[in-house]
Amino acid sequence: MKYINNWINGLEVKPSNNSYLEKFNPHNGLVISKFANSSKEDVNLSVEVADNKFKQWKSFTPIKRGEILLELVNLMKTHHQKLCKCFALETGKPMADAIGELNGAIKLGIFFSGEGMRLYGKSLTSGIEGKQSFTIREPRGVAGLIVPANTPIANIAWKVFPALICGNTVVLKSSEDAPEIAIEFAKLTKAAGIPDGVFNVIHGSGNISGQALVEHRLVSTISFTGSTNVGKVIASACSRKLTRVSLELGGKNPFVVCDDADIDNAVDWAILSAFSNAGQRCAAASRIIVFEKVYNQFVEKLITKANSLKLGIDETSNLGPLITKKQQITIQSFIDNAIKSGGRVLCGGRPPIEINLSKGNYFLPTLIDNISVNDEISQIELFGPVATLYSVKNLDEALQLANNTIYGLTSCIHTKDINKAMYFTRKINAGVVNVNMGTYGSEPHMPFGGFGESGNGTREPGFEALDFYSEIKNISIVYKF
Repeated sequence: MKYINNWINGLEVKPSNNSYLEKFNPHNGLVISKFANSSKEDVNLSVEVADNKFKQWKSFTPIKRGEILLELVNLMKTHHQKLCKCFALETGKPMADAIGELNGAIKLGIFFSGEGMRLYGKSLTSGIEGKQSFTIREPRGVAGLIVPANTPIANIAWKVFPALICGNTVVLKSSEDAPEIAIEFAKLTKAAGIPDGVFNVIHGSGNISGQALVEHRLVSTISFTGSTNVGKVIASACSRKLTRVSLELGGKNPFVVCDDADIDNAVDWAILSAFSNAGQRCAAASRIIVFEKVYNQFVEKLITKANSLKLGIDETSNLGPLITKKQQITIQSFIDNAIKSGGRVLCGGRPPIEINLSKGNYFLPTLIDNISVNDEISQIELFGPVATLYSVKNLDEALQLANNTIYGLTSCIHTKDINKAMYFTRKINAGVVNVNMGTYGSEPHMPFGGFGESGNGTREPGFEALDFYSEIKNISIVYKF
């Protein structure tokens, strides 16, 4: 049995209570490792170590920090295959998906490494003669980073690189469903030359180790990606001690198909948006809104393509399993309730029956229509390969439906009419809007985040992330001549 320990001050450290949790393989349900069930004492130790090392890391120039982070990127390239195998096993991703995700994390690392040369302030004007003012960026201190398992290496990179380039030290709370990849990443930080204690990893349940991290008095910054319900709890805890917090939360993202769209292109993007990563993306297209003139044509092609997708983890597979058995059961219950309410399952709607998949957390690509826009399946993020379909008469009706949600993360429209496209981009309530693409696709230098209950207004990654992980100091000098 493989035991995965915490990473504190450059070393693997067993949990103080000697307690471990089991990590199950999503593909076959077997236990693949046991990971530290960290206590509050373990969290306290990691935070204290990070706080003690803050002064040292802060003293490095941003350019020096960037050089070290670039070496970390190079090591990610060197250990590419090992890293992909690690989190592909933990999450049940087909290898092609793992490779794509790691490549994206590497690109993000390259971008933020370069930000060491561009950690700009501003030159300001003054109304006082002989006064020169400018701003610089200062690190905040210990950053507590809490990541999910749906895209584990991408989520780690999204948070760690901007936090470190700004000069903060880090305590990363790994996902319970992908603990090992966090330790493999930690080992590379040490090899890259990041001083011991600057980057630390704790494992365990969110309601113990996660809560202890959020509530720790020495943690200046919390970045959380996960569910909206948990995000609200974290925001409440952070408010009590004025901890700066970034929340990247859920989505119920609309995918609009106009009657002048390239139908085949729209079908391809709808499949990718709804079902890639088994639908386990906050940016997944879970609501597909189609103009009634092309509804039947579009849906027929969409069903055909959805039914052609292969489940599994080999190189020919399109969808891996859901991350947990609990998630599989939850999604089935939503679908069963939708059927009771009159919903029509067009394809999927259940786990596969094939013997080689039956022990895993698989779920067939599912399309459902004939449901109300106010049904729970239309409103609640499912985090699985399920999309609901709606027929509308025109763009205004499509926008009204698209904006009928507590969320506002991503969106897209398919049309050949630039006027429709621009009208949609201005009227949709979403932090990311794409035209003739999917509902995802944020690049390393582009801000990602949402409106409403999809977040609290911060953005990751992009240049905007630097605003979250740094403080602005205004310096003024009065001189005489």
